[in-house]
Amino acid sequence: MHQKIKVGIVGGTGYTGVELLRLLALHPEVVLHAITSRQEAGMPVAQIFPNLRGQVDLIFSSPDSTALTECDIVFFATPHGVAMSQARTLLEAGVKIIDLAADFRLQDTAVFEQWYKIPHTCPDILQESTYGLVEINREKISHSRVIGNPGCYPTTVILGLAPVLEKGLIELNSIIADCKSGVSGAGRKAEVGTLFSETSDNIKAYGVAGHRHHPEIVAQLSQLANSPVSLLFVPHLVPMIRGMLSTLYVKIKPEAVDIDFQRLYEERYANEPFIDVMPAGSLPETRSVRASNQLRIAVHRPQGGDTLVIVVVQDNLVKGAAGQAIQNMNVMFGLPESTGLQQIAVLP
Repeated sequence: MHQKIKVGIVGGTGYTGVELLRLLALHPEVVLHAITSRQEAGMPVAQIFPNLRGQVDLIFSSPDSTALTECDIVFFATPHGVAMSQARTLLEAGVKIIDLAADFRLQDTAVFEQWYKIPHTCPDILQESTYGLVEINREKISHSRVIGNPGCYPTTVILGLAPVLEKGLIELNSIIADCKSGVSGAGRKAEVGTLFSETSDNIKAYGVAGHRHHPEIVAQLSQLANSPVSLLFVPHLVPMIRGMLSTLYVKIKPEAVDIDFQRLYEERYANEPFIDVMPAGSLPETRSVRASNQLRIAVHRPQGGDTLVIVVVQDNLVKGAAGQAIQNMNVMFGLPESTGLQQIAVLP
């Protein structure tokens, strides 16, 4: 009988942590070995997350316990800076790492330090890390020990634009990403701005002057285009718990006006289990992906003009975080990519 993957989770008390647990608890090739939390050490996981009663019998342990080095892989669902402080010890013990924060997303340490206001303590490990967008880096991920799991907004923007950037069909100086996210994207913490009374019946833009996902998106888009890209990115907070919708506006190059963009997208993503290119004229809704690892894309060309409008939806906690991390794990361990990720979206 083959061995199951021993999984550890650091910082499993947030929304991403509980989503990881929900998905991993039913993953046929995984055994949950350890979950750490300094504050909740000694408390059963199911006491904090009642949805896991009868499914997860783990107890939160102190981060200083040795259980993590016994794992095959450790997921970090922690604030920025935690993964890099523990990465070296884990790698030396032969443990693979997937960080759901930003420690291994940005290859440029100066840019990382500018946006996250902390020094990068292991640039050598950063250098060997892989950006965990499977649909772009599948081959590299399969040989990696360290994965920087993409941010939620970047996932929608990069996958929404990859087909046209790879083929050089759009102008690179006028890309606009107008993105909207549910409140769970802000994390599970007490903060006035995310109180029910503040967010309900309300929508607001934020991070207009600069958002830390901006340099991450630009770095990846520039790599796909093989040329510097200029991006205007405006995120918004909308009054729902989970879900993300990104509307991307790009100018088609004069020499590409005769391209069938619908067909281009369908062909690019034909073999991707988690990307659904919708039929022409569709308008995908966030509820069509809730609690699933699906990302749905619709391509529009209003009045047949020179602007392409790409609409992308995903669940920010699944394809935008925990589901994507498990997709990466499956690739790293040579499992079928959709193992443990076949949940159908929840309606209504």
